[in-house]
Amino acid sequence: MDPQNVVLTGGTGMVGGIALRACLERSDVARVTSIVRRPSGLAHPKLREVVHADFGDFGPLQGALEGQDAALFFLGVYTGQVSAAEFRRITVDCTQAFGAALRRHSPQATLCFMSAAGADPTETSRWMFARDKGAAEKALSALGFPRLTIFRPGYIYPVTPRREPNLSYRLTRALYPLIRRLGPNLGIDSDALALTMVEVGLHGLSGVVPAGRPLEKADIRALDAARRADRAR
Repeated sequence: MDPQNVVLTGGTGMVGGIALRACLERSDVARVTSIVRRPSGLAHPKLREVVHADFGDFGPLQGALEGQDAALFFLGVYTGQVSAAEFRRITVDCTQAFGAALRRHSPQATLCFMSAAGADPTETSRWMFARDKGAAEKALSALGFPRLTIFRPGYIYPVTPRREPNLSYRLTRALYPLIRRLGPNLGIDSDALALTMVEVGLHGLSGVVPAGRPLEKADIRALDAARRADRAR
């Protein structure tokens, strides 16, 4: 298979940043288009960074979205950082806008979407987070991508130091070694999630888990284990 072109959003975030750098290092990736709100300062021969302020309107980015083979969508915001209306705009409206533009300009592209555990596409959950993540999944599913893979991780452990967004995340980070011993599927390292999404975006599920449904925490860990085993050969 020829090297592929990848477009990515959220490349300045915790998981997206790892995925971006991984794509730049892979021989099976020809070009990476990273759509950002402000310049990242990252430079690489494969990288095309597109600064775009309005993630609710991807109409001006036809040139950036054409000719893409795979897309990785990491854009998101933590609950409590913004108002409920702004959370829904970022989580649902921006996701749908990107998906629709990608489907229009690269109709055969595959898409990997970072959702969250508990996402509820019926939008009947009592939790805003679950309703909005589920609405985003439903919106993308309705666009008819030839291959859409939805990832629903639980807690994502930051493998590199960062400023945690709130007290809950600070406590969870501190307790994560214990949490992993209590239940390995309760969380996943940020690099494991990022690299697994890159692998699936480029080469599919490879029969490790069933296709056609969102990937829950155990599925993501199984794919990560298969990826690591394949790299070790």
